[in-house]
Amino acid sequence: MRTLKLVVSYDGTRYHGFQRQKEYVTIQNILEEVLSKFCGEPVKIAGSGRTDAGVHALGQTISLTTTGSIPCANLVRASRRMLPPDIVILSAEEVEAGFHARLSAQWKRYLYRVLESPYNSPFEIHYAWQLQEHLDEVAMNRAAAFLLGQHDFSAFRSSGSVDSSPLKTIYEAQWERRGGELLFHIAGDGFLYHMVRNIVWSLLQIGLGKRPVEALAEELAGGRCRFLNSPAPAQGLYLDAVYYKPYRK
Repeated sequence: MRTLKLVVSYDGTRYHGFQRQKEYVTIQNILEEVLSKFCGEPVKIAGSGRTDAGVHALGQTISLTTTGSIPCANLVRASRRMLPPDIVILSAEEVEAGFHARLSAQWKRYLYRVLESPYNSPFEIHYAWQLQEHLDEVAMNRAAAFLLGQHDFSAFRSSGSVDSSPLKTIYEAQWERRGGELLFHIAGDGFLYHMVRNIVWSLLQIGLGKRPVEALAEELAGGRCRFLNSPAPAQGLYLDAVYYKPYRK
């Protein structure tokens, strides 16, 4: 029995999230169908985490076990012909038995894209949160600094999430401006349901001048069981990378 580790990139626009579902087409549905053909047997994959409908991945990790003998390099090459163009297997390797894409992960990095423009671009409608207002990234970065370290992130958990510990450690949380584009980079040892999108929503209220910088610290300490506002739009969020060794910047 072989254990394989694959890194996958995808555009989540057409899919109802990553996780397998009977009623909808998902990334996992597509990957399992194609990989089963390569391996010559039914396979079930595990993802490093679930991404919601409309959320993208630059580097989602998946794992699977198989008795199939297809070489990893051949699997990557063949996948280019078999997968739809919005799902790409970037790499594949055989790893030690017991490796699990989610359970073995030690930290993850996410990216969120915000565009400032007097008008919306039709070419970015599925790939960023577009705003006509100007954002104060200095204030947003001051607020984001409160996220660093270990905290109870119950304040940023949306209702409907699975039961998991709200204690998470954030290693990085910073906004980067590139002209009219703002990129939010956040890395941590785990994330709750809608946690990144809820954090982005709160930070943008500060960037728009609607709330003071200290409001995020108060919200973090409040420990609400569910987020009271709408999360930032899904299309701006990207799972950037998943790591299997201790955090290192």
